[in-house]
Amino acid sequence: MTFDELGLGPNVLKAIHEAGYETPTPIQEQAIPHVILGGDVTGIAQTGTGKTAAFVLPMIHRLAQGRARARMPRCLILAPTRELAAQVAESFETYGKHLKLSMALLIGGVSFKEQDKLLMQGVDVLIATPGRLMDQFDRGKLLLTGVETLIIDEADRMLDMGFIPDIERICKLLPPKRQTLLFSATMPPEITRLAETFQKDPKRIEVSRPTQTAETITQHVTKIETGGDKARRVALRAILRTCDIKNGIVFCNRKREVDVVVKSLAKHGFDAAAIHGDLPQAYRTQTLEKFREGELTLLVASDVAARGLDIPDVSHVFNYAPPPKDEDYIHRIGRTGRAGRTGESYTIVGPDDEKAWAGVRRMIKTDVRDFMPEGLEDELKGLGEDAGSSRKGRGSRRSGPDDSKRSRGQPRDKARSGAPEKESGSERRSRGGRRRDSKRNNGSELEPAADGVTGFGEHVPDFLKR
Repeated sequence: MTFDELGLGPNVLKAIHEAGYETPTPIQEQAIPHVILGGDVTGIAQTGTGKTAAFVLPMIHRLAQGRARARMPRCLILAPTRELAAQVAESFETYGKHLKLSMALLIGGVSFKEQDKLLMQGVDVLIATPGRLMDQFDRGKLLLTGVETLIIDEADRMLDMGFIPDIERICKLLPPKRQTLLFSATMPPEITRLAETFQKDPKRIEVSRPTQTAETITQHVTKIETGGDKARRVALRAILRTCDIKNGIVFCNRKREVDVVVKSLAKHGFDAAAIHGDLPQAYRTQTLEKFREGELTLLVASDVAARGLDIPDVSHVFNYAPPPKDEDYIHRIGRTGRAGRTGESYTIVGPDDEKAWAGVRRMIKTDVRDFMPEGLEDELKGLGEDAGSSRKGRGSRRSGPDDSKRSRGQPRDKARSGAPEKESGSERRSRGGRRRDSKRNNGSELEPAADGVTGFGEHVPDFLKR
């Protein structure tokens, strides 16, 4: 089947062909005709299956008829992170360029003034993160009574980040007679309940979750017998030195690990920058742009921040440790070896990671090459048993450069506990925090700071100094 057979209008088809696409993916083939007819859809598919186009293309087709009114968007798309929201906006611009449709992007870290102006003019499509959407609604800048189509993207990630109460509130503010599309990589009970509550006879489309890694990816594992954070950082640097890296992503399980790893890499001369939910939006956007343009070699990221990002042609993926969820391993290393290209992945497995790594191996059923950089074993033996960490297992608390300055009564970072990472502050309700972040990082250059924190020049934000 081709896109010409799915019932899309000529202007949408023209944009698709100009983008170089001819054949729809399975989820696009099943979803697009149903969405065009106005039906609800529950799509179960992971990133890389083409699900964004599965709702953007028919949405644009339907919006070609009608006109937006001030403060009353016709279509509302909710995404869990700013980067995913921005990516959906890019798809809208790509496929809607031959139609006179308007769009607004509501995300934290962006001026309220510019967003207010767009909303007052009236937009056909509103793409937003839940926190900023509710901010604008509570400020009286937005009416939701004209929404004809609601799209919830990455619903399971919304759950991980604590956005489900916001989603439920938003759904209750919308007209009961509407089209609701929900897309999720998994369907835990909470998401199933959400779908049953707010959808009417949805068409369920499930694209089988990949349980095998691409054959174009050469996978390696580096097993270290020395525990602790310092040993893991030493191993990562040793692996990096042996690889011919065009560009690579280093995945960490926690936001706090991301900051520590970036600082360590920068200190030892590697070109690396961080991306996670606590960083100001201006910095995150600038970092991703530099990585995409080849101006940055290593991107150190948490799973939440990197979820769904379209970063083509990545040569290497490095796992600082096996991921908490086995299936995330496939998602992580799938960033390389795409579109027929070859790629390489490396995973560091410490003494406390054996159970997690065994789960990954059972799932992928693929040979993984043992890899030990020359001299690493001797270097690790020289670290001693402590290896710079007071933490023996992945579930306990790690010590680090900022622990000594934390007062006894101060709450610990939730990300250390092993719970799913949440986009904090900037993605929730702290308007003042968002404004401060935006002003603080406005126009910053991506260069090493005096104290080793990458990306902020001489002006290092307070939250990285603490």
